[in-house]
Amino acid sequence: MNGTWLLIGSLAYFAIAYLTYGRFISKVFGVDKGKPCPSHTEADGIDYVPAHPAVLFGHHFASIAGAGPIVGPILAALTGWLPATLWILLGCVFIGAMHDFSAMFLSVRNKGRSIAYAIEKEIGYLGRQVFLIFCFFALILVTAVFTLNVADGFLANPAVATSSLLFIFMAPMFGIATNKKVLTLTEATLVFVPLLFFCVWLGTVIPFDLTAVVGKASTARNIWICGLFYYAFCASIIPVWVLLQPRDYLNSFLLYAMMILGLIGVIAAKPAIAMPAVNVPNGAFPGIFPLLFVTIACGACSGFHSLVASGTSSKQINNEKDMQPVAYGGMLVEGVLAVLSIISVAYLDMNGVKELLTGASKVPAPIAFAQGLAHFCEAAGISYNIGYNFISLAISAFMLTSLDTAMRLARFVWQELTMPKDNSNEPQAKAKTEAKPSAFRTFIGNRWTATVIVLIAGAYLALSGEGNDMWPVFGASNQLLAALTLLSVTLWLMRKKRPALFAMLPMFFMLVISIWALVCLIIQKWGNATLVTISIMLIVLALFLFVLAIFKLSAKKN
Repeated sequence: MNGTWLLIGSLAYFAIAYLTYGRFISKVFGVDKGKPCPSHTEADGIDYVPAHPAVLFGHHFASIAGAGPIVGPILAALTGWLPATLWILLGCVFIGAMHDFSAMFLSVRNKGRSIAYAIEKEIGYLGRQVFLIFCFFALILVTAVFTLNVADGFLANPAVATSSLLFIFMAPMFGIATNKKVLTLTEATLVFVPLLFFCVWLGTVIPFDLTAVVGKASTARNIWICGLFYYAFCASIIPVWVLLQPRDYLNSFLLYAMMILGLIGVIAAKPAIAMPAVNVPNGAFPGIFPLLFVTIACGACSGFHSLVASGTSSKQINNEKDMQPVAYGGMLVEGVLAVLSIISVAYLDMNGVKELLTGASKVPAPIAFAQGLAHFCEAAGISYNIGYNFISLAISAFMLTSLDTAMRLARFVWQELTMPKDNSNEPQAKAKTEAKPSAFRTFIGNRWTATVIVLIAGAYLALSGEGNDMWPVFGASNQLLAALTLLSVTLWLMRKKRPALFAMLPMFFMLVISIWALVCLIIQKWGNATLVTISIMLIVLALFLFVLAIFKLSAKKN
């Protein structure tokens, strides 16, 4: 098998899927380009801001991607390239992209609120609150872990720190220029994208080595952690068009360039796949089932995407017709990146992959990805060092994007937790509008208080060192979140008397797989009380919501 043909075949497959299954999904849900979106009806200049589809695609893609579609597929390749590739191809089209689109659609049709609001419509206020609690703790974990990853990246490669800081200061200039109509989007792109790549080069010339300044790596790490949380705090508070939109839009060009560089390298090198198609040490369980399906999350299906789609992105959709390219199309592009990740290590035999990822050197998956693509780029006449440095910088930039998005999403979730029960579906005798929150709820639910609460919880977790210890449970909880989102989607489709099987079957699959994986994790980590307790709580919460949904359906039928 040749990596070039695998990549070309995957590109063709995803293109056909977008034109066929993507349009089918849009038709079933009833996308209406004439229906006003929350970015207009709820416009506040802070969170609800209509965005050009190209700008929103950049934000959405940068937020859902991060390092996820790189790390998961590379680690899953230890089971062989074929199972990992099949899960990416099938999961991305029929589960992940559909999941992302449906989450965004339900949010757009519900005032841009998170998928939890749709859950309240289907299974009640208690279901909404349980789901939001699940989401809040998952996002706190994401915020803490990505902060640690970015801080460690800044320490390991000071050039990344320089470039990232320059990006942060440059983004508001882009936002002001386009929002205030000083420049059109095209003009601003032509000016700022070259500046973006100049900042990448400048980072390699003037690396900001904080360890050399303070004299101790641990001190430098803690300073970076505090600085990153302060940045994420600001990014969560200020209007989305000032920093989040422009930074993510500009950063998306780094990922596009990285992917183009990878495509050129693979086509030029024509790497033969030396890795065996299937490798299942110690029996089939739990090698492929269920751990493969939770190891590859962002490249095939990820519950975190539903929070992005129904959190920041749904509040910026300018027209419902933009949902297919942004949500469904964005996930398919992520699938391409996941396939590229497998190819980046598949040119090695299995012993080589094991030595790379788990041997004495134990190279992190993003570094293995950068090394593989840089190796391919040499066949296209591109220096290995140039390719490696650029790819490493792009990956680090996207981890920072995931951090600030997760902070804002956690703020949204906390604010929704403090909102009272929605009475719009109650009988005529009751108010047909939402209840007004009390003064206390208004205080703890405003964006300043909510962000402070998220910052304190995330910073405590990051500085305590518990974040990395709890990371293994996130893979399973992430897929469990996807299953719960699909549960809400299935109930909505059934209530609207529309075809629901295409959402119901993936929902059951993700529910079984994620609970199975959590059980495996409990068995493997039985001595770790924290992991075991969290895993059991997640299973209980998920099953509670599922049983509640069954009771609600039974009550409606009776």
